[in-house]
Amino acid sequence: MALKTKLEPACLIWARDRANLTTSGLAKKVGVKDDTVIEWERTGVISLSQVDKVAAHTHTPVGYLFLPAPPVETLPVNDFRTVGGATIQPSPDLLDTVDDAILRQGWYRDYLVRNGAPRLDFVGSAGVDEDPVAVAGRMRAFVGWDTAKQSARTWEEAFDRLVQAIDNSGVLVMHSGVVGNNTHRPLDVQEFRGFALSDEYSPLIFVNYRDAKAAQMFTVAHELVHIWLGASGVSNLTQTRASDHQEVERFCNRVAAEFLVPQPELAAQWQLVQPFRDYVIRLCRYFKVSSLVIIRRLRDLEYIAESDFVRAYADALTQFTKPMTEKGGGGNFYLTVRSRLGRRFISAIVASTLQGDTPFREAFRLLGVNNSDGIHKLASLIPEAVA
Repeated sequence: MALKTKLEPACLIWARDRANLTTSGLAKKVGVKDDTVIEWERTGVISLSQVDKVAAHTHTPVGYLFLPAPPVETLPVNDFRTVGGATIQPSPDLLDTVDDAILRQGWYRDYLVRNGAPRLDFVGSAGVDEDPVAVAGRMRAFVGWDTAKQSARTWEEAFDRLVQAIDNSGVLVMHSGVVGNNTHRPLDVQEFRGFALSDEYSPLIFVNYRDAKAAQMFTVAHELVHIWLGASGVSNLTQTRASDHQEVERFCNRVAAEFLVPQPELAAQWQLVQPFRDYVIRLCRYFKVSSLVIIRRLRDLEYIAESDFVRAYADALTQFTKPMTEKGGGGNFYLTVRSRLGRRFISAIVASTLQGDTPFREAFRLLGVNNSDGIHKLASLIPEAVA
């Protein structure tokens, strides 16, 4: 006979709700009838084996189900996604993704400190009371963005060079469209587009790879401003002015726009391309950014009306609604890991592990691999890690 326990019904309901499941949805995942789940949530009586299943399928720490009342979960960093003062409850997927990023950042910080790396002076060097144009200029010069984009033939190539330039400056840039390696837990773009973890040694930017690549360009620049401010936090960057109610987010948006498309250059180019129907395409080619960035910039500088912006942005967004596939993956798990976590981070872990400074078990967790063979396969993809 199965051993049973009595839980607080509110905790069972909370766990199901946080996973965005109906009673029938949870019943299907656990393998019971809908009425069984309803009875659990009415009485709290449930077998211990089913407790484990409920926890697993709702991505809830099992201990939470034994609490006398549902816990209040909050992000471990600032939440810039609030709308009208109301806090948006983070999903288990977002919470787990932020926790994983913090874990990796912490390891990399310790690694840098042990090896005598210097602090990064640009972290926290800007303030929201500064001129966004001046801050954007400092950022462009530091990461070498103007030089990096010149060799790009398209905005897609420019985006890749932007990420590499930011990584070279000392900021880890990671991305994923799922929680860990679990393809059954896709990240929701409507919940968040990215986040920044500021640190004087190992600042980190995470980009939701479920978003269109064209939109990711602005996200990367936006989160980079967060690093310059020293302001860790999660953003969703909704593309309407009504959402830009927070001072930090407004500032990050302004600097990011100026970083990608400097106003003096845009003013000069606007005079040249305005008469043409394809002026957005022409500006994209010149600035090496996506149409989403150009259209937003034209709206912000009031070159186009709000009504034109809404229509043009919606039209442009339809071009980029195809789900993203992991860059460089091609079905190869290890290429995907390298793409998600970045060469610099993986190189450090592989080198530290093979030298005996980091336990293999810890490396497995940080890299998302299951055995030492995975470490060696990643090493083969990053020769500098074992040079």
